Amino acid sequence: MRKRLDFLLLNNQKLDTCVANNFKNLKLSFLFLPFLLLLVIALYLFFKDAFSFESYANVQKELFLYLNLLLSKFPNLQLNITELGDVVIFLPFLTVLIVYTPKFWESLLTSLVVSSIFTNLLKRIFAVPRPAAIFDHDSFVILGDTLSGNTSLPSGHSIATFTIITAIYFAFMPQKKTLKAGWFFFVFLIGLIIVSSRVGVGAHYPLDVLIGGIIGYISTIIGVVISKKYNFWAWLTHKKYYPITLCLFSICAFALINKILETNLIVFYFSLVSLLFTTFIITYIYVKKKY
Repeated sequence: MRKRLDFLLLNNQKLDTCVANNFKNLKLSFLFLPFLLLLVIALYLFFKDAFSFESYANVQKELFLYLNLLLSKFPNLQLNITELGDVVIFLPFLTVLIVYTPKFWESLLTSLVVSSIFTNLLKRIFAVPRPAAIFDHDSFVILGDTLSGNTSLPSGHSIATFTIITAIYFAFMPQKKTLKAGWFFFVFLIGLIIVSSRVGVGAHYPLDVLIGGIIGYISTIIGVVISKKYNFWAWLTHKKYYPITLCLFSICAFALINKILETNLIVFYFSLVSLLFTTFIITYIYVKKKY
């Protein structure tokens, strides 16, 4: 058993080097397309005279009601999927990569800080009321808590999701050109499924999640570029500081247990198991290194 663990936990320098090389190819010029998409959306809203709260909601009311009705037919699925937009739930699935490719986590954490700044700043600037604050509650389906504050645009869950999804996409980009299109479709399809659940639970308008996804992409590009120049998180993935990492994992585990006690969704159990698995791996590495 121990020999198998040692074999599995050999430092995969090749994977980390591959991720680092992929991130080296990211440049600020990659921001041109997402900013172009945001401009197109702004022009669409301008020509639809949809810059007021009411008009912003009404211009996408039919699409919102259609998607909400369609997706809410699977309530348990939507409630579980939408929780992946919470970094406390999503990140534990990726924690094992701290062992195999620290470069991925160093860039991801910087990107998440950037995305958090964007989320808090833009929500305050736009202050768009949620669907539950605009539409009659009987006209659409609300799953989970009823959110009715002025924090609809952009979707924070969508920003966080696409920050993580974009980091995964670029970090593990296949070298073969024939595989790149399939990788793009697979990764971003997962992202779209997660963010669309925000419409399915009645928490956001379609444009909220679309804009949020674009901002998440932008956050990752900026985060990776910053991380290449200023490596703030190298200590977190260094074996010497694993006790601090384990303490952070413990806090996350308690948060997950609390969510299980409150809501008891299956996605929380999967997230917790992933976190406990990585905790075991890191503890094994640290103890083996020390003794």
